[in-house]
Amino acid sequence: MKTPNVVFNGIGSYIPDKIIPNAHFLNHEFYQEDGKPFEVPNEEIIQKFEKITGIKERRYANDDQLNSDLGAIAAKNALKNSTIDKEELDYIIYAQNFGDIEAHTNRIDNMPSLAAKVKNKLGIQNPDVVCYDIIFGCPGWVQGVIQAYQMIRSGFCRHIMVIGAETLSRCVDPHDRDGMIFSDGAGATIVSASYDDDRKGILGFANRTDANEELSYLAMGKSNKPGMDNDARYIKMKGRKIYEYALDEVATAMQSALKRSGIFMENIKKVLIHQANEKMDEAILRKLGQLYDLRLEAKDMMPMTIQKFGNNSVATVPVMLDLVLKGEIEGHEIKEGDDIIFASVGAGMHINAIIYRM
Repeated sequence: MKTPNVVFNGIGSYIPDKIIPNAHFLNHEFYQEDGKPFEVPNEEIIQKFEKITGIKERRYANDDQLNSDLGAIAAKNALKNSTIDKEELDYIIYAQNFGDIEAHTNRIDNMPSLAAKVKNKLGIQNPDVVCYDIIFGCPGWVQGVIQAYQMIRSGFCRHIMVIGAETLSRCVDPHDRDGMIFSDGAGATIVSASYDDDRKGILGFANRTDANEELSYLAMGKSNKPGMDNDARYIKMKGRKIYEYALDEVATAMQSALKRSGIFMENIKKVLIHQANEKMDEAILRKLGQLYDLRLEAKDMMPMTIQKFGNNSVATVPVMLDLVLKGEIEGHEIKEGDDIIFASVGAGMHINAIIYRM
Protein backbone atom coordinates (compact mmCIF):
# COMPACT_ATOMS: atom_id res chain seq x y z
CA MET A 1 0.00 0.00 0.00
CA LYS A 2 1.25 3.46 -0.90
CA THR A 3 2.54 5.52 2.04
CA PRO A 4 0.33 8.61 2.34
CA ASN A 5 1.22 12.23 2.70
CA VAL A 6 -0.10 13.65 5.98
CA VAL A 7 -1.81 16.99 5.43
CA PHE A 8 -4.05 19.52 7.14
CA ASN A 9 -7.60 19.03 5.91
CA GLY A 10 -9.46 21.81 7.68
CA ILE A 11 -8.28 24.39 10.21
CA GLY A 12 -10.33 26.39 12.68
CA SER A 13 -9.81 28.62 15.69
CA TYR A 14 -11.64 30.55 18.36
CA ILE A 15 -10.46 33.65 20.20
CA PRO A 16 -12.68 34.86 23.08
CA ASP A 17 -14.16 38.32 22.61
CA LYS A 18 -13.27 39.64 26.09
CA ILE A 19 -10.31 42.01 25.60
CA ILE A 20 -8.06 42.62 28.61
CA PRO A 21 -5.73 45.59 28.02
CA ASN A 22 -2.59 46.15 30.07
CA ALA A 23 -4.39 48.96 31.90
CA HIS A 24 -6.52 46.26 33.53
CA PHE A 25 -3.58 45.51 35.85
CA LEU A 26 -2.95 49.07 37.07
CA ASN A 27 -4.67 48.43 40.39
CA HIS A 28 -3.32 44.92 41.01
CA GLU A 29 -1.13 44.20 44.01
CA PHE A 30 2.08 42.72 42.62
CA TYR A 31 4.55 40.92 44.89
CA GLN A 32 8.04 39.57 44.29
CA GLU A 33 8.96 35.91 44.75
CA ASP A 34 10.15 36.62 48.29
CA GLY A 35 6.72 37.96 49.24
CA LYS A 36 7.75 41.61 49.30
CA PRO A 37 5.74 44.17 47.33
CA PHE A 38 7.41 45.98 44.45
CA GLU A 39 8.69 49.42 45.30
CA VAL A 40 7.95 50.85 41.85
CA PRO A 41 4.44 51.82 40.68
CA ASN A 42 2.37 49.48 38.54
CA GLU A 43 2.67 51.85 35.58
CA GLU A 44 6.40 51.20 35.50
CA ILE A 45 5.97 47.42 35.93
CA ILE A 46 3.49 47.31 33.04
CA GLN A 47 5.59 49.50 30.74
CA LYS A 48 8.62 47.27 31.26
CA PHE A 49 6.48 44.15 30.77
CA GLU A 50 5.12 45.45 27.46
CA LYS A 51 8.58 46.43 26.22
CA ILE A 52 9.98 42.94 26.89
CA THR A 53 7.06 40.73 25.85
CA GLY A 54 5.37 42.90 23.22
CA ILE A 55 1.98 42.20 24.82
CA LYS A 56 -0.47 45.11 24.75
CA GLU A 57 -3.65 43.13 25.44
CA ARG A 58 -4.91 39.58 25.73
CA ARG A 59 -8.20 37.64 25.52
CA TYR A 60 -10.01 35.92 28.38
CA ALA A 61 -12.87 33.46 28.13
CA ASN A 62 -16.26 34.56 29.42
CA ASP A 63 -17.22 33.26 32.86
CA ASP A 64 -19.71 30.80 31.35
CA GLN A 65 -17.12 29.26 29.01
CA LEU A 66 -14.89 26.30 29.83
CA ASN A 67 -11.76 25.16 28.03
CA SER A 68 -13.72 22.38 26.30
CA ASP A 69 -16.27 24.95 25.09
CA LEU A 70 -13.52 26.91 23.36
CA GLY A 71 -12.10 23.69 21.90
CA ALA A 72 -15.50 22.62 20.60
CA ILE A 73 -16.00 25.91 18.75
CA ALA A 74 -12.56 25.64 17.12
CA ALA A 75 -13.29 21.99 16.26
CA LYS A 76 -16.59 22.91 14.57
CA ASN A 77 -14.81 25.57 12.53
CA ALA A 78 -12.12 23.08 11.48
CA LEU A 79 -14.75 20.54 10.39
CA LYS A 80 -16.56 23.21 8.35
CA ASN A 81 -13.29 23.89 6.51
CA SER A 82 -12.55 20.20 5.91
CA THR A 83 -13.71 17.65 3.33
CA ILE A 84 -14.87 15.04 5.86
CA ASP A 85 -17.83 14.34 8.09
CA LYS A 86 -17.28 14.34 11.85
CA GLU A 87 -18.21 10.64 12.01
CA GLU A 88 -15.22 9.80 9.79
CA LEU A 89 -12.69 10.83 12.43
CA ASP A 90 -10.50 8.08 13.86
CA TYR A 91 -9.22 10.06 16.86
CA ILE A 92 -9.66 13.33 18.68
CA ILE A 93 -6.43 14.44 20.38
CA TYR A 94 -6.85 17.36 22.77
CA ALA A 95 -3.71 19.20 23.83
CA GLN A 96 -4.24 21.03 27.12
CA ASN A 97 -2.65 21.37 30.54
CA PHE A 98 -5.24 22.34 33.16
CA GLY A 99 -8.51 20.81 32.01
CA ASP A 100 -11.81 22.62 32.50
CA ILE A 101 -11.52 25.25 35.21
CA GLU A 102 -14.70 27.01 36.26
CA ALA A 103 -14.37 30.78 36.58
CA HIS A 104 -13.18 32.01 40.00
CA THR A 105 -12.38 28.51 41.32
CA ASN A 106 -8.76 27.49 40.48
CA ARG A 107 -9.93 23.85 40.50
CA ILE A 108 -8.64 21.66 37.68
CA ASP A 109 -11.10 19.20 36.09
CA ASN A 110 -9.57 16.57 33.80
CA MET A 111 -12.22 13.86 34.09
CA PRO A 112 -13.64 12.96 31.68
CA SER A 113 -11.02 14.01 29.15
CA LEU A 114 -11.64 17.22 27.25
CA ALA A 115 -11.39 15.25 24.01
CA ALA A 116 -14.33 13.12 25.14
CA LYS A 117 -16.25 16.25 26.11
CA VAL A 118 -15.68 17.72 22.67
CA LYS A 119 -16.88 14.51 21.04
CA ASN A 120 -20.06 14.90 23.08
CA LYS A 121 -20.43 18.59 22.25
CA LEU A 122 -20.00 17.81 18.53
CA GLY A 123 -22.67 15.10 18.74
CA ILE A 124 -20.41 12.40 17.29
CA GLN A 125 -22.09 8.98 17.60
CA ASN A 126 -19.42 6.72 16.09
CA PRO A 127 -17.83 4.70 18.96
CA ASP A 128 -14.69 4.21 16.86
CA VAL A 129 -13.84 7.90 17.26
CA VAL A 130 -11.35 7.48 20.12
CA CYS A 131 -10.56 10.43 22.38
CA TYR A 132 -7.65 11.31 24.61
CA ASP A 133 -5.82 14.35 25.99
CA ILE A 134 -2.12 15.08 26.04
CA ILE A 135 -0.32 17.30 28.55
CA PHE A 136 2.84 18.58 26.92
CA GLY A 137 3.07 22.21 27.99
CA CYS A 138 2.73 24.90 25.35
CA PRO A 139 4.09 22.59 22.59
CA GLY A 140 1.07 20.29 23.03
CA TRP A 141 -0.70 21.02 19.73
CA VAL A 142 2.52 20.55 17.74
CA GLN A 143 3.11 17.28 19.61
CA GLY A 144 -0.46 16.17 18.90
CA VAL A 145 0.13 16.77 15.19
CA ILE A 146 3.33 14.71 15.39
CA GLN A 147 1.38 11.88 17.01
CA ALA A 148 -1.32 12.13 14.34
CA TYR A 149 1.36 11.96 11.64
CA GLN A 150 2.84 8.80 13.16
CA MET A 151 -0.58 7.15 13.50
CA ILE A 152 -1.62 7.96 9.94
CA ARG A 153 1.71 6.86 8.46
CA SER A 154 1.29 3.53 10.28
CA GLY A 155 -1.70 2.88 8.02
CA PHE A 156 -4.29 2.43 10.78
CA CYS A 157 -5.86 5.91 10.65
CA ARG A 158 -7.00 8.36 7.99
CA HIS A 159 -8.42 11.38 9.82
CA ILE A 160 -7.42 12.74 13.22
CA MET A 161 -8.56 15.96 14.85
CA VAL A 162 -5.92 17.75 16.91
CA ILE A 163 -7.14 20.50 19.22
CA GLY A 164 -5.05 22.91 21.27
CA ALA A 165 -7.03 24.96 23.78
CA GLU A 166 -6.47 26.55 27.16
CA THR A 167 -7.95 28.95 29.72
CA LEU A 168 -4.73 30.05 31.39
CA SER A 169 -6.40 33.15 32.83
CA ARG A 170 -7.88 30.88 35.50
CA CYS A 171 -4.62 29.46 36.83
CA VAL A 172 -2.45 32.56 37.10
CA ASP A 173 -1.49 34.28 40.33
CA PRO A 174 -3.11 37.75 40.33
CA HIS A 175 -0.21 38.96 42.48
CA ASP A 176 2.53 37.76 40.10
CA ARG A 177 3.44 40.14 37.25
CA ASP A 178 4.18 37.10 35.04
CA GLY A 179 0.44 36.38 35.13
CA MET A 180 -0.05 39.21 32.63
CA ILE A 181 1.53 37.00 29.95
CA PHE A 182 -1.14 34.31 29.82
CA SER A 183 -4.47 34.21 28.00
CA ASP A 184 -7.19 31.97 26.56
CA GLY A 185 -7.97 30.58 23.11
CA ALA A 186 -8.39 27.49 20.93
CA GLY A 187 -7.22 26.11 17.61
CA ALA A 188 -8.08 22.85 15.85
CA THR A 189 -6.87 20.99 12.78
CA ILE A 190 -8.04 17.93 10.88
CA VAL A 191 -4.93 15.90 10.01
CA SER A 192 -5.61 13.52 7.13
CA ALA A 193 -4.01 10.98 4.82
CA SER A 194 -3.54 12.19 1.25
CA TYR A 195 -2.53 10.01 -1.68
CA ASP A 196 -1.50 12.78 -4.07
CA ASP A 197 1.68 12.06 -5.97
CA ASP A 198 3.30 15.38 -5.03
CA ARG A 199 5.28 15.45 -1.80
CA LYS A 200 3.50 17.74 0.64
CA GLY A 201 2.17 17.99 4.17
CA ILE A 202 4.44 16.99 7.05
CA LEU A 203 7.95 16.45 5.70
CA GLY A 204 9.86 16.00 8.96
CA PHE A 205 9.85 16.77 12.66
CA ALA A 206 12.01 16.89 15.77
CA ASN A 207 11.20 16.89 19.46
CA ARG A 208 12.92 16.59 22.83
CA THR A 209 12.36 16.72 26.59
CA ASP A 210 14.83 18.10 29.14
CA ALA A 211 13.70 17.18 32.65
CA ASN A 212 16.67 17.77 34.92
CA GLU A 213 16.92 21.27 36.35
CA GLU A 214 14.69 22.35 33.46
CA LEU A 215 11.78 20.64 35.20
CA SER A 216 11.43 23.63 37.53
CA TYR A 217 11.47 26.35 34.88
CA LEU A 218 7.66 26.20 34.57
CA ALA A 219 5.77 24.64 37.45
CA MET A 220 2.88 25.17 39.85
CA GLY A 221 3.47 27.09 43.06
CA LYS A 222 1.94 29.26 45.78
CA SER A 223 0.89 32.86 45.34
CA ASN A 224 3.56 35.54 45.69
CA LYS A 225 1.33 37.36 48.17
CA PRO A 226 1.83 36.21 51.78
CA GLY A 227 -1.26 34.93 53.53
CA MET A 228 -3.06 33.73 50.40
CA ASP A 229 -4.76 30.31 50.36
CA ASN A 230 -1.90 27.85 50.90
CA ASP A 231 -3.81 25.10 49.06
CA ALA A 232 -4.11 27.07 45.81
CA ARG A 233 -1.46 26.62 43.12
CA TYR A 234 -0.65 28.89 40.19
CA ILE A 235 1.64 28.94 37.14
CA LYS A 236 5.14 29.96 38.16
CA MET A 237 7.96 30.55 35.72
CA LYS A 238 11.66 31.31 35.75
CA GLY A 239 11.66 33.75 32.89
CA ARG A 240 15.42 34.19 32.47
CA LYS A 241 16.05 30.43 32.58
CA ILE A 242 13.33 29.80 29.99
CA TYR A 243 14.73 32.52 27.73
CA GLU A 244 18.24 31.07 27.86
CA TYR A 245 17.03 27.51 27.35
CA ALA A 246 14.79 28.42 24.41
CA LEU A 247 17.49 30.50 22.75
CA ASP A 248 19.95 27.61 22.96
CA GLU A 249 17.68 24.75 21.94
CA VAL A 250 14.68 25.79 19.80
CA ALA A 251 16.74 26.79 16.77
CA THR A 252 18.65 23.51 17.03
CA ALA A 253 15.37 21.56 17.02
CA MET A 254 14.25 23.38 13.89
CA GLN A 255 17.60 22.58 12.29
CA SER A 256 17.13 18.88 13.15
CA ALA A 257 13.64 18.87 11.62
CA LEU A 258 15.01 20.49 8.45
CA LYS A 259 17.73 17.85 8.15
CA ARG A 260 15.19 15.05 8.52
CA SER A 261 12.90 16.61 5.94
CA GLY A 262 15.61 17.27 3.36
CA ILE A 263 14.43 20.87 3.01
CA PHE A 264 16.90 23.75 2.83
CA MET A 265 16.43 26.70 5.18
CA GLU A 266 16.60 28.99 2.15
CA ASN A 267 13.30 27.49 0.98
CA ILE A 268 11.38 28.25 4.20
CA LYS A 269 8.78 30.98 3.71
CA LYS A 270 7.38 31.30 7.25
CA VAL A 271 8.28 30.30 10.80
CA LEU A 272 5.22 29.96 13.03
CA ILE A 273 6.64 29.81 16.53
CA HIS A 274 4.92 29.70 19.89
CA GLN A 275 4.17 33.22 21.12
CA ALA A 276 5.52 33.56 24.65
CA ASN A 277 7.76 36.61 24.37
CA GLU A 278 8.27 38.80 21.32
CA LYS A 279 11.94 39.50 22.03
CA MET A 280 12.64 35.81 22.69
CA ASP A 281 11.01 34.72 19.42
CA GLU A 282 13.01 37.29 17.46
CA ALA A 283 16.21 36.09 19.13
CA ILE A 284 15.39 32.46 18.27
CA LEU A 285 14.90 33.40 14.61
CA ARG A 286 18.25 35.21 14.58
CA LYS A 287 19.87 32.13 16.12
CA LEU A 288 18.30 29.94 13.43
CA GLY A 289 19.69 32.25 10.77
CA GLN A 290 23.15 32.07 12.31
CA LEU A 291 23.10 28.28 12.01
CA TYR A 292 22.81 28.72 8.23
CA ASP A 293 24.72 31.97 7.84
CA LEU A 294 21.50 33.68 6.79
CA ARG A 295 19.90 36.95 7.83
CA LEU A 296 16.29 36.12 8.66
CA GLU A 297 13.93 39.07 9.08
CA ALA A 298 11.20 38.56 11.69
CA LYS A 299 8.85 41.06 10.03
CA ASP A 300 8.94 39.01 6.82
CA MET A 301 9.11 35.43 8.11
CA MET A 302 7.54 35.32 11.55
CA PRO A 303 3.88 36.27 12.02
CA MET A 304 3.11 37.58 15.52
CA THR A 305 -0.11 37.40 17.50
CA ILE A 306 1.24 37.97 21.01
CA GLN A 307 0.64 41.73 20.93
CA LYS A 308 -3.15 41.27 20.86
CA PHE A 309 -3.70 37.73 22.12
CA GLY A 310 -0.95 37.16 24.71
CA ASN A 311 0.34 33.65 25.35
CA ASN A 312 -2.57 31.23 24.93
CA SER A 313 -0.31 28.20 25.20
CA VAL A 314 -1.27 25.22 23.03
CA ALA A 315 -3.65 27.39 20.97
CA THR A 316 -0.97 29.78 19.72
CA VAL A 317 0.35 27.96 16.65
CA PRO A 318 -2.96 26.64 15.22
CA VAL A 319 -4.66 30.01 15.80
CA MET A 320 -1.82 31.78 14.04
CA LEU A 321 -1.94 29.36 11.10
CA ASP A 322 -5.70 29.83 10.74
CA LEU A 323 -5.41 33.63 10.82
CA VAL A 324 -2.57 33.73 8.29
CA LEU A 325 -4.46 31.46 5.89
CA LYS A 326 -7.51 33.72 6.21
CA GLY A 327 -5.40 36.81 5.50
CA GLU A 328 -5.97 38.30 8.94
CA ILE A 329 -2.33 38.94 9.90
CA GLU A 330 -1.11 41.95 7.98
CA GLY A 331 1.96 41.42 5.84
CA HIS A 332 1.83 37.62 5.92
CA GLU A 333 0.41 35.01 3.59
CA ILE A 334 0.98 31.32 2.97
CA LYS A 335 0.47 29.88 -0.50
CA GLU A 336 0.19 26.37 -1.87
CA GLY A 337 3.65 24.84 -2.17
CA ASP A 338 5.21 27.02 0.53
CA ASP A 339 7.51 25.30 3.04
CA ILE A 340 6.94 26.47 6.60
CA ILE A 341 8.12 25.61 10.11
CA PHE A 342 5.98 25.13 13.22
CA ALA A 343 7.91 25.24 16.50
CA SER A 344 7.17 25.48 20.20
CA VAL A 345 8.76 25.35 23.65
CA GLY A 346 7.20 24.97 27.07
CA ALA A 347 6.78 23.21 30.38
CA GLY A 348 8.59 19.92 30.59
CA MET A 349 10.77 21.40 29.32
CA HIS A 350 9.62 20.28 25.88
CA ILE A 351 10.61 21.51 22.43
CA ASN A 352 9.30 20.40 19.04
CA ALA A 353 9.31 21.48 15.41
CA ILE A 354 7.58 20.40 12.19
CA ILE A 355 8.49 21.10 8.57
CA TYR A 356 5.31 21.39 6.48
CA ARG A 357 4.65 21.95 2.76
CA MET A 358 1.31 23.54 1.97
